[in-house]
Amino acid sequence: MALFRRAATTEPTPIDGVDCLYLDLDGVVYKGPDALPHAVDSIRSIDVRSIYLTNNASRTDADVAEHLSSFGLDVQPEEVVTSPQAAMRLLAAHLEPGDPVLVVGGAGIVVEVEARGWRVVRTAAEQPKAVVQGFHPSVGWEQLAQASFALHTGIPWVATNGDWTIPVAGGIAPGNGTLVSAVHTAVGRLAEFAGKPERHMYDVATERFGAQTPAMVGDRLDTDILGARRAGIRSIHVLTGVDRGAHLIGADESMRPDHVIADLRGLTQPILPIRETHERSTGDTYFEVGRAAVRRSGIDITLVRAGDAEVDTIRAACAAVWTADRPVLGLRVADELLAL
Repeated sequence: MALFRRAATTEPTPIDGVDCLYLDLDGVVYKGPDALPHAVDSIRSIDVRSIYLTNNASRTDADVAEHLSSFGLDVQPEEVVTSPQAAMRLLAAHLEPGDPVLVVGGAGIVVEVEARGWRVVRTAAEQPKAVVQGFHPSVGWEQLAQASFALHTGIPWVATNGDWTIPVAGGIAPGNGTLVSAVHTAVGRLAEFAGKPERHMYDVATERFGAQTPAMVGDRLDTDILGARRAGIRSIHVLTGVDRGAHLIGADESMRPDHVIADLRGLTQPILPIRETHERSTGDTYFEVGRAAVRRSGIDITLVRAGDAEVDTIRAACAAVWTADRPVLGLRVADELLAL
């Protein structure tokens, strides 16, 4: 993977050869109502089409496009792919035109259900043919109870996504996965998930825009990066959101990104090579990125020298752990690395 690229005469950037960039929103482009530092200027400077993928089902694609446009980005609703849109693909296998669908959630789901000619209902007494569940701040016990009543009849259940948490202006809050889990506990059934890390959203984006070599930019390993790996596309992890250095260092192989960048400026910056050297007398291996240096000595992973940028130290530590002959649980990683 590019994370371990050795020195070359001309270093590529993370988006070389990419014909379409898929960007997560929360923690990548914005946090709450405000754009993240450098995000807007970086996106506007990229000579690659940008498409926005969000698991957050509370808003419509038009709402999201308007929010992004308020930052000065030129975004049309069709350039936003939402988890409710992916959920509609799954529901279509079970429904006929005019069928009632019990919606747990807000406008982000309602608009998509109605656009496909199905009828939105809110109670089990209205005999829905399926249940679709997504996050909205207004979702409470009554809506979850109605879903439970309906699902006990055995009808299909599609959840927009399974994110346990959602980043908001005040911090990290319970996400749709937490609410789906409550219904699951009540009905003893599992929902079919539409959003990341399932590949349905990536398929919607690729089919809509005809991308041949897309790349996904995200801040969560268990959704954005895992989903990109499952979809077989390039993955770029940005350190402005949920998952930071320690999460990357300990990441399961299925969630390891092709690239790690500090913020969206890194999309067009050259990838610093990782230099790997072996010390014969001790058997130690050193991993360097820029000035950062990390040593692997047996099962011990230690920091030799911090880099000028934290991302350099994180990449060096990841290289030391990810190329070891045992999983991270079999290694002793220094506390100062786990604090990154």
